[in-house]
Amino acid sequence: MTAALLGRCPRCGQGHLFAGVLDIRPRCEACGLDLSAHDAGDGPAVAGIFIIGAIAVGLALWVDARYRPPLWVHALIWPLVVLPLSLVTMRLAKAALVVLQWRHRRDAD
Repeated sequence: MTAALLGRCPRCGQGHLFAGVLDIRPRCEACGLDLSAHDAGDGPAVAGIFIIGAIAVGLALWVDARYRPPLWVHALIWPLVVLPLSLVTMRLAKAALVVLQWRHRRDAD
């Protein structure tokens, strides 16, 4: 799971797993592992929706009950909190799913 946390190749642990923020590289630049067959699907987005959504709604309700800010403050604060956390959650979930797919593959390298 270290490879997933660091965004590294599941086989060698050296090459980068991501080409951009959320795009999986087609091949590892260090060992040449074909990563194109590993598809995380909608799992990372669902993880982001459930985890970050629950946290954000709970915090928004707490902030509203405790401080009673105007609506424009909520409109300013929560996108700044939710968007970066969603990207981090989706990136970690996507890397974890790719690493788990590689680890539990049917064919051995």
